[in-house]
Amino acid sequence: MLKKNDMIEVEIVDLSHEGAGVAKAEGLVFFVENALPGELIRMRVLKVNKKIGFGKVEEFFRTSDQRNENLDMAYLRTGIADLGHLNYPAQLDFKRKQVKDSLYKIAGLSDVEVPPTLGMEQPLGYRNKAQVPVRRVNGQLETGFFRKNSHDLLPIEDFYIQDPVIDQVILFTRDLLRRFDLKPYDEQEKTGLIRNLVVRRGHYSGEIMVILVTTRPKIFRVEQLIDRLTEAFPAIKTIIQNINDQNTNAIFGKEWRVLYGQDYIMDQMLGNNFQISGPAFYQVNTQMAEKLYQTAIDFADLREDDVVIDAYSGIGTIGLSVAKHVKEVYGVEVIPEAVENSQKNATLNGITNAHYVCDTAENAMKTWLKEGIQPTAILVDPPRKGLTESFIKASAQTGADRIAYISCNVATMARDIKLYQELGYELKKVQPVDLFPQTHHVECVALLVKA
Repeated sequence: MLKKNDMIEVEIVDLSHEGAGVAKAEGLVFFVENALPGELIRMRVLKVNKKIGFGKVEEFFRTSDQRNENLDMAYLRTGIADLGHLNYPAQLDFKRKQVKDSLYKIAGLSDVEVPPTLGMEQPLGYRNKAQVPVRRVNGQLETGFFRKNSHDLLPIEDFYIQDPVIDQVILFTRDLLRRFDLKPYDEQEKTGLIRNLVVRRGHYSGEIMVILVTTRPKIFRVEQLIDRLTEAFPAIKTIIQNINDQNTNAIFGKEWRVLYGQDYIMDQMLGNNFQISGPAFYQVNTQMAEKLYQTAIDFADLREDDVVIDAYSGIGTIGLSVAKHVKEVYGVEVIPEAVENSQKNATLNGITNAHYVCDTAENAMKTWLKEGIQPTAILVDPPRKGLTESFIKASAQTGADRIAYISCNVATMARDIKLYQELGYELKKVQPVDLFPQTHHVECVALLVKA
């Protein structure tokens, strides 16, 4: 019987959906970080349950020809790039397989053709938003990322998949915080001022937003901090303070204060201008989000007389992209600031046929049905947990002929497709899209058509 710290030789036979190597030994399935199919390793047993175990690579006897050899291990340890040790073409294949497997295992669909994953030409430095913790490490204020499954900060200067300008802003701010002796947050002691730094940068506009997440309102020498930052980075359009005094894993608290400039930055997507506020959801990879949304728009085959429902509408990115080609768009989003953004964004782009409400998607759906709004096409872009059963039933009741489903979790998408099939919709086509290169996450667009 295998136990903790035993050493065994194993071959890696597969990758889990989270990108861990899979090995089999003595009737157990082991998950091993930084191990790829075809590799032969000496493994240290870290943990064993009844059926599964976790192991660690102690030595490689044979490595995969798909291994990216020059990856800094900090990116794997923190999960920033948990698939970065696999070369990019193989990452795209892995993501396609995830979609295929989920549709087969969860929705029972074996005959759906899954085309190759749409990827990036330059799959690095793409993130337009960073959220980094600020902590004390070895007596010094540091910015970086937590090790996986822990709250130990690993100091990092080059975040690999983040816009390099964002990295520069983080380092410059870190140095200012040190110089002004502003105290980093200490989770154990519940002391310190600066909890997190959040930086956003418009992919096309280059406009920068800096958010300081603090435990209390007063920031010592804040004017000097603002002067130095805006002098070094003239593209900074806004500096915002968010106050989070709760003992929680949530990044933001309820109170927002604008310290400098306006409370948003501008950027473009699919030819429209967008105002992006601090708490609003905006896809972190602008280039691939455009491909993702364009795929959904093409799948839905929109026409001039279409009435479109845009569920989980965020700041209006998808709905406003289609508004110019259809009769009406009705959007729903649960975050009030995002709804406000989408209404402003409609005005900004001269769009008068897009209407946004602040509500849950299922409530709005029922209200629209009662009001006699008859959608012909529905676009959904739900969070990782997928759609609720009540939303699926309400959307099927509308009798819309096409539903374009944008998913960031293919397992919940496959589960939802199964229910849609029972309600008279069939899956016509899917397309995986790589919104998060170097990570195990895969986005997918699916088209459901009323049978």
